[in-house]
Amino acid sequence: MAYIDRPRVHDADAHIMEPPTWLRDHADPDIRERLAIPSYANELAQTGEAGVAAVLDDAQLEEIFARLADRHRSEEFTADEDVEVMNRKNFAATGSFLPEDRPRVLDFIGVDSQLMFNTFHNSRLYQWEHPGPDGGVDLDLAYGAARAHNRGMTEFCSVDDRLLPTCYVPLADFDRASAMATEAIEMGAAALLVASGCPAGHSPSHRSLDPVWRQAEEAGIPVVFHVGGTGALIDPGYFVNGLPIPPDFHGGEENFRSVDYMAIPFPPMQTLATMIFDGVLERHPQLRVGVIEQGCIWLPSWLKQMESAMDAFGRHEERLRALSLTPGEYVERQVRVTPYPTEDIGWVTDQIGPNILLFNTDYPHVEGGRRPFERFERSLGDRGDDVRERFYADNFIDLMGSAVGALV
Repeated sequence: MAYIDRPRVHDADAHIMEPPTWLRDHADPDIRERLAIPSYANELAQTGEAGVAAVLDDAQLEEIFARLADRHRSEEFTADEDVEVMNRKNFAATGSFLPEDRPRVLDFIGVDSQLMFNTFHNSRLYQWEHPGPDGGVDLDLAYGAARAHNRGMTEFCSVDDRLLPTCYVPLADFDRASAMATEAIEMGAAALLVASGCPAGHSPSHRSLDPVWRQAEEAGIPVVFHVGGTGALIDPGYFVNGLPIPPDFHGGEENFRSVDYMAIPFPPMQTLATMIFDGVLERHPQLRVGVIEQGCIWLPSWLKQMESAMDAFGRHEERLRALSLTPGEYVERQVRVTPYPTEDIGWVTDQIGPNILLFNTDYPHVEGGRRPFERFERSLGDRGDDVRERFYADNFIDLMGSAVGALV
């Protein structure tokens, strides 16, 4: 029996676990050597690999991942992987880095599709499209790295139509952004992934980015934000408190803790409000926007804050007077959001209605927990099956459009 015993469930947030050389392996030769291999010491250490912090060359990395692959294919591992599918995390999880194993995961969990994201590269992709120490942006590197990412994502997901790849589009340069959107859609992108934070030197609502939004709209696929697609969330001084910095979920220093967790919603709140006020959703009424792994508890107050902004500035700003809907109406029509399993989605649904929130597992990440379905079910309580149908399937189908057309 699958983990989720319910028909029509779509998973709006799932990940691959990219091996350290993944981005470089998919890059064009002219930028390949410029893509430094990130350290995966904490994640690999959790698999039982000793001394991985000292791994520096491709041969050692290849040897480590060959051992991991052998372990995943062993009779000992596969004998109970259906039962253990939600318990094994990161590189220890079925289908986390071996694409041919991933279809079994959907069957074991009991979902009809997974919207797929990278694990390690959102912040790097964001940084590459912003000025470096010399004050300039290396556009060749930014767009070359995005192309490598998109090749890797579409290649991994090509093993099963139920795996829906997200392809990154840097917004740093107007012409290149439009061209990259075209390329990503032709590659088979199920969604265009853009940074949650502001592009370098211009607003995400700039009219010259309309070709990106128009292409997504015409292709019937969404634009999505994902956590990690920003610079630093808060001033690092907040961590200078005279105490040791606690480890993150993964036992290291790269992820979130309670203090910067509080700031995760700020970038999408600002970016989406700006796009609404500047008419992006007005000009592109069929465009759908997904806010993924950035929580949902902020939605009720954010909607009220936008109403307050309309009341305060609506008489004086031409852009606000040109809007045909209220901010809340744009959000209900075009924006979909994934909650964390620790959030009270029943309460949020009561405040904003049933048409916005999306079920997700965050597979195979630790943050998604081992029992997200049970936690969401407890939070939904005695709310009717119509609310559940929206949460587990219909809101996702509305977000994804043509990308899930053949699956429903």
